[in-house]
This record gives sequence, structure tokens and C-alpha cells, in this order.
Amino acid sequence: MAAKWLLWRLPLLSRYRLFIFDRGYASEALLHWCRYIFDVTTQVTNRGTQRGFAIQPLRWIVERTFGWLNRFRRLSKDYEQLPSVSEGFIYLAMSHLMVRRLTR
Repeated sequence: MAAKWLLWRLPLLSRYRLFIFDRGYASEALLHWCRYIFDVTTQVTNRGTQRGFAIQPLRWIVERTFGWLNRFRRLSKDYEQLPSVSEGFIYLAMSHLMVRRLTR
């Protein structure tokens, strides 16, 4: 499962206390695995059934981050053939954002 592979690659894993999953990753096996392996609390966010725009608790954090990443031309579309290249550009973009905030 891709989620397990991704979670093993998280840096500074001991700092995390809460994993927030989208409804697509809401399998009980994955949630139990995260609680057992990483000793974290897991939470699944749901979009709900309302129509139109509504701010969802905690989900806006992810959507905001995607918005930041889409401002970088190279990340606005998936041009790369290898996932590792895309991952590298995401690291570069997030590093750029962090450095800009630190130098204000």
C-alpha cells in the first residue's frame, strides 16, 4: 500500500502525534497499523454531504498547501516522468516558502 510506504519516509517521525487521513485512506487496517507502529492518534476527515463551498475542519490545511504548491509553474501540472523528481521539486518549493517566511 502506498500510504504505508509514504508514512515510513516521513522525516522526524517521532514528533508526530496525530495523522489526519482523507476518506480514501479510511481503511481500518491502515488506521490500526498507524496506531500500532507509530503510536499516534488517527483521524479521518469527511467532506460531508452539503453542496457548495464550506470550510472543513483540518482539511483546509491540506488544501492551502496544495494552493501554495500550484503557484510554482513546474508543480502546476505533473510534467515529470519519475516520482522522485516531482518529490524533489516539492521539497524545493516548500523550502523556498519556508525561507521566505523566515526572512520577513
